[in-house]
Amino acid sequence: MHFMTALKAAWRQRDSLLCVGLDPDPAKLPAHLAGQPEAIFEFCREIVDATADLACCFKPQIAYFAAQRAEDQLEALIEHIHRRHPEVPVILDAKRGDIGSTAEQYAIEAFERYGADAITVSPYMGRDSVEPYFAYPDKGVILLCRTSNAGGSDLQFLDVGGPAGQERLFERVARLVAEEWNTGGNCGLVVGATFPDEIARVRQLTGDLPLLVPGIGAQGGDIEATVKAGCSADGSGLMISSSRAILYASRGEDFAEAARRVATATRDAINVHRPT
Repeated sequence: MHFMTALKAAWRQRDSLLCVGLDPDPAKLPAHLAGQPEAIFEFCREIVDATADLACCFKPQIAYFAAQRAEDQLEALIEHIHRRHPEVPVILDAKRGDIGSTAEQYAIEAFERYGADAITVSPYMGRDSVEPYFAYPDKGVILLCRTSNAGGSDLQFLDVGGPAGQERLFERVARLVAEEWNTGGNCGLVVGATFPDEIARVRQLTGDLPLLVPGIGAQGGDIEATVKAGCSADGSGLMISSSRAILYASRGEDFAEAARRVATATRDAINVHRPT
């Protein structure tokens, strides 16, 4: 199934804009999983099974698996999601950014090795760094635009000129993706919840393009401001990511149940502010 088709169906069927981030830190896993060879997989699997009906997508962060030599557990996790929860798309959060044959290998890694439904990509080497991902027309390509970290302003706020004489770099990225790069209808953008004014600007520039929005919770992003700035006219258009608050809601054996409670509360808090 095309990533965008699956995402839109998940928005509708689950009445949810919540993206559950999967960033498994071994130092924070419940004590009863310590020392188990498949601890990362088991932890994430239980989180997934506890929250799948509440989420519009899952977003595993590749570095948390690779740093622990757990790429095989990432493969198994994505396979599990596809088998048990096939209606929930998986975004591989990798933020790849290279050109030519290297980018082609990154695309193979994401879509053929891991079987992800979408990937996060840096656009800052230009269109040819993104094109290898477009060779997979049913897969989503979600490009960094206005990131949630404070240092993003160092570059993303630079004035690069434009049709009206003034255009910030993140605005140029948003416009390029919406107007020129999204020919296959499979692009989205990353815009941080810590900058609601910029979310609103990106929405203005891109119409109904899906926005992946990290930064609520631990990073200080406000749910109400995020939803009001970023929802499309039909009340969808967002994948609002929460990771740590859900994953580490409890360090005990009840961690999955606690994760479900927090995910439910987060989804409901988002829905309160969606347009009807």
